[in-house]
Amino acid sequence: MFKFFLVSFLGLLMAAHGVAENRLHDNIAMIEELGSFDIEEENDVEFPENSFWTSERVGKNLVNVDAFGAAGDGVGDDTQAFQSAWDKACSTPKSVLLVPQGRRYLVNATRYKGPCADKLIVQIEGTIVAPDEPKSWDPKNPRNWLDFTKLKGVLFQGGGVIDGSGSKWWASSCKKNKSNPCRGAPTALTIDSSSSIKVKGLTIQNGQQMHFTISRSQSVRIIDVQVSAPGDSPNTDGIHITDSTNVLLQNCKIGTGDDCISIVNGSSSIKMKTIYCGPGHGISIGSLGKDNSTGIVTKVVLDSAFLRETTNGLRIKTWQGGSGFVQSVRYQNVRMQDVENPIIIDQFYCDSPNECQNQTTAVEISQIMYSNISGTTKSAKAMKFSCSNTVPCHNIVVSNINLEKKDGTVETYCNSATGFGYGTVHPAADCLSSSDKEEEECIVKIKNAENEELAEASPEDIVHTEL
Repeated sequence: MFKFFLVSFLGLLMAAHGVAENRLHDNIAMIEELGSFDIEEENDVEFPENSFWTSERVGKNLVNVDAFGAAGDGVGDDTQAFQSAWDKACSTPKSVLLVPQGRRYLVNATRYKGPCADKLIVQIEGTIVAPDEPKSWDPKNPRNWLDFTKLKGVLFQGGGVIDGSGSKWWASSCKKNKSNPCRGAPTALTIDSSSSIKVKGLTIQNGQQMHFTISRSQSVRIIDVQVSAPGDSPNTDGIHITDSTNVLLQNCKIGTGDDCISIVNGSSSIKMKTIYCGPGHGISIGSLGKDNSTGIVTKVVLDSAFLRETTNGLRIKTWQGGSGFVQSVRYQNVRMQDVENPIIIDQFYCDSPNECQNQTTAVEISQIMYSNISGTTKSAKAMKFSCSNTVPCHNIVVSNINLEKKDGTVETYCNSATGFGYGTVHPAADCLSSSDKEEEECIVKIKNAENEELAEASPEDIVHTEL
């Protein structure tokens, strides 16, 4: 269906006014590029069965943390046992580092360093818990708990739990109580400076702040991972991607007190497929540009998601005064239920106790496509494109949008944002339209032609995916 409409577009372009043709030709090329970008999904990634390591015939070297003195009672400190088991497994080819089922392991902040011998597997079946007292946290690792770095080709899998014991950290946050000092807290699980990493089946919960960070890494696959924390837990992003490329998140269920997924500077070729989000602040690119910094994010795809009762839906957020760009982003097949700000670009983001000053520079936002987005909104402004007057948003494309408010009408808000819509778009996004009259007339022809095709399409042609 998508390719058919592209052909229809091109046919209409041949008959359109010559003044608008070149610009619309660029629009078609942009849509085609956004529609064709993809990276491999789970079907292309091999994962061994979870029970494979129990077989005596698989040729693996089993390294059980219990054999290194771990108590596994949730009371005794198992940090050294985990470190010793890691050192053994990391240095031995074809090892399986096992955290056994039915036990709780109290582990302090630790950095697990590579590089490691080939084909290392970390099999987590039990529960790993963090110390719950912020005052006694290791001052050498103030921002990390379980930190894995400089790895290649490592598989993390299992039905186990990583529990950050974050409740006291949340209570001491300045976002919970303004009299508290604003300070950072540990990230529960970090994959840093690594490549060809696979994570499957784990549950990460009650993070001190962020739950799972992928940093300075490439070729990372996150499959069937669950992340959970109370909806009022501050700064507890679910999965945070920074300075990383070629990352796939698939079949993940995330509910936290902050962004379900956040993608920040230096990240590209990111795909999210079949994502459940809620509670939380939505699926975000940013924030970017804080303290006049440069932020660059490109080639991001979200395909098939369900967001429920989140404070934002699909969000791009940047601070005033920044530089860089966000471009080539595609959101498609997304269902919303009672979401505030379902579609939002905010170039005036200000998460600060002090008022942010107006500045003229900004992170440039362009080539953003929203397709097949439907559901219910709590906000009257179901689509909000709040962009910089000096660095406007451009090439925003909306297609087949249907957002309703249970107790009122909906609208689209635009400030310094241009683009176009095709297919059914509700609420209407006329405020995105170009000021070029002839181009507008040509776009109207395209819209009308596509609407006729949609009317003739069979029900099977149009599918919204709800998880």
